Amino acid sequence: MEKKMNVSTNTLEQLTSEVLQRESQERQVLSMLLDKYTSRKDKLFVQAAEMGGTESYIGAVSLEWFAERVRFASQLPLFREKIDPETGKVLIDKDTVQEVLQRPIDYSRQAVLAQYLAARPKHKFPPVLLVLNQPWVDDIAADEWDADGRALRSAADFSPLDSSGRFGNLDVSEGIQIFALDGQHRLLGVKGLIDLIKYGRLPVLDKSGRERSSGHITIEDLENSYGIRNSDLQQLGKELIGVEFISAVVPGESRAEAKRRVRSIFVHVNKMAAPLTAGQLHQLDDDNGFALVAKRVATVHPFLSGGDGKRVNWENNTISSRSTNFTTLQALTEMARGLLSEQEKYKKWEPSEKGLIPMRPDDAELDEAIELFNEFIDRLLALPTISRAVKGTSVVTLRNFAHEVEDGEGNLLFRPVGQTAIATAIGILIHKGDSLEKIFSRLAKFDASGGFGQIERPGSLWYGVLYDPNKKRMQIGGEKLAIRLLDYLLGGGISDELLREGLRQALVDAREFDGVYMNFGGEIAKESKAITLPNPI
Repeated sequence: MEKKMNVSTNTLEQLTSEVLQRESQERQVLSMLLDKYTSRKDKLFVQAAEMGGTESYIGAVSLEWFAERVRFASQLPLFREKIDPETGKVLIDKDTVQEVLQRPIDYSRQAVLAQYLAARPKHKFPPVLLVLNQPWVDDIAADEWDADGRALRSAADFSPLDSSGRFGNLDVSEGIQIFALDGQHRLLGVKGLIDLIKYGRLPVLDKSGRERSSGHITIEDLENSYGIRNSDLQQLGKELIGVEFISAVVPGESRAEAKRRVRSIFVHVNKMAAPLTAGQLHQLDDDNGFALVAKRVATVHPFLSGGDGKRVNWENNTISSRSTNFTTLQALTEMARGLLSEQEKYKKWEPSEKGLIPMRPDDAELDEAIELFNEFIDRLLALPTISRAVKGTSVVTLRNFAHEVEDGEGNLLFRPVGQTAIATAIGILIHKGDSLEKIFSRLAKFDASGGFGQIERPGSLWYGVLYDPNKKRMQIGGEKLAIRLLDYLLGGGISDELLREGLRQALVDAREFDGVYMNFGGEIAKESKAITLPNPI
């Protein structure tokens, strides 16, 4: 019995060894075959996929290859029937408006995206959707079109390597034209990165592609700002990005049908990807120091985090008339920026004049900023009017104008633009040497005297500045003037007569309507001298 068991055990061990040996040999053979069929520069190893009747091929390419071989979608011949010969852009008129593929490229994003790839160790771009095109597609006399103008073959030349046709090689030789159907700005950023690596500098462009006065970002700038070694930068071009190819034309398609199909794919891909709101962008931003400070305080401060989570609008920077929100996440971020950015230690949190993007601050620096901003919020909530809201008075009543809701007080302290202007003015005063205690003591006096309320009335300093009496709504265009006025009021005035007169003239301009001026008594005056600056607090 024992002998039989030993035989069985030996046989099992032998079979197991043979199976493992066979699997090892098969893997070696597979590895050799993959090396053979994936090493050609004119072929790309891909997996075939199909969805909604559209065939595609999924693979990965180096960033260098991506930047060198891929063009922008507006250059795809299928969409170039009307192109401005000077600018190379699609001409938009009544005939082509339905054929425009997508919104214009924002070239100002190139430097930011290139820096993201260069400076962020954990950078990642999602896969891009590409279109394969061949010269014959744009020659209706080519042999690949039949007598009825329908394609006899696909523009994508795929050679399967397995029996089911799932894996194989895609022809990407030099004669093949490749265009980014979805991922224009990713392509723009990668092209910028490769140019930076090749030439040592990258121009900073405006939205239309013109070079900005801020000049170039250089490798030396990245080394000094982020500690990036040139040797590390040189390796980035070899990183891989995911790609998915579709064919410009498939068998049986006319050229017009191909155009509609490709355009339809782009439209639906973009429709399904809903853009993030401003608030969502701030929620997800894990590098912006001001956004990190705002999120932290918004989630732990007793008042802001209370009210069933409705004290802060997390989605966008607007507050509806009936909303019980006190502020927004975006406004809190701008408040943090206004309060902190004047101080030397936090200036590096802002993008540099060259456009270098800031890195995430260290924890100690963040903790210090959070403590200061939390103290600012505490003092803000202690102001006479806001303390009424803390104690239960309706925010709707305090914020809205009398013509919007019954008994509306139209108080600027409950408007995001007012909150950011106050925070920025206080940041300026702190930089000048004032303390939060001293500043808020003056601010409380101004609030108690009604300085922030009923801003829709001519007696308010903010009438014409942050309130538009013609449209009967807030106007954010007056924020810079509001900051100057708060700096003047809370900082003890302006000793320089010329500067003081400049501020008064700016206030005059804000209260000028059709050649006449609205004074603080609600009377129309023909001369600007009727408008005077209030006394400092």
